[in-house]
Amino acid sequence: MIRKHLFYGMFFIFAVGNAQESTHIEDRFVSNGKMYAALFQQQAAEYEALCHQAYNIARLRLDQALAKPSEKPIAIVSDIDETFMNTSYYAVACGNNNEEFEYKTWEEWTAKGEATPLAGSLEFFQYAAEKGVAIFYVTNRKESEREGTRLNIKKYHFPFQGEDHLIFRTAERSKEARRQLIAAQYNIVLLLGDNLSDFDRDFDVTTTQGRCQAVEKNQKKFGEKYIVLPNTSYGDWENALYGETQLSLEERKALILRILKDKPDK
Repeated sequence: MIRKHLFYGMFFIFAVGNAQESTHIEDRFVSNGKMYAALFQQQAAEYEALCHQAYNIARLRLDQALAKPSEKPIAIVSDIDETFMNTSYYAVACGNNNEEFEYKTWEEWTAKGEATPLAGSLEFFQYAAEKGVAIFYVTNRKESEREGTRLNIKKYHFPFQGEDHLIFRTAERSKEARRQLIAAQYNIVLLLGDNLSDFDRDFDVTTTQGRCQAVEKNQKKFGEKYIVLPNTSYGDWENALYGETQLSLEERKALILRILKDKPDK
């Protein structure tokens, strides 16, 4: 999912046994914290395993869906960024330049088509295409990013079934209307994403509590119809922390320290 906010102070509290008891707030956050999330995404074998796990389950559920009769053609709907394409390189570039996310630099980056496939993703989408499944890429990238996005998808030989199967952000951020247009003609058997709003309007809520309640309401759909890919770097979970207020970096740090717990609730 394309990020609304990008901040360098993503929390990673030092756990050094001999550290002094008194530590300033600035010293308790790794500089350019988004880069630490990118480090996990680019280097951790566990991250690769999670991606394989997600796509293994997706293939299993797709096979089960294909074995059932359907009045409409079978389709899957997938997000792009951090769902089947790794865009962590942009976060690292921002960190190296001591910059935050900006649409201008983001669009310059996506125009190059340099995102790379997540583990297991290419094999899954190619398998789905071979089975005659309609594949729709529904992204919150802007229409102005179509050329670079198409270039990136084709570069790695992901199925590309036409321009109408590559659906960009409209005036509203929610993907619900776009999903409904697809559902009018197709039987959507799987949705893949890294952000809860990639799945259903139930998740178009803006508070952490509301999002957690929506997860509990839809818990049986995860691993069945909803396939979630891990993303520790950005997403609506982050936006929910800050609300609609534009906070400074120091304000974000202070907020994080207020809500983080060093012991469970009693």
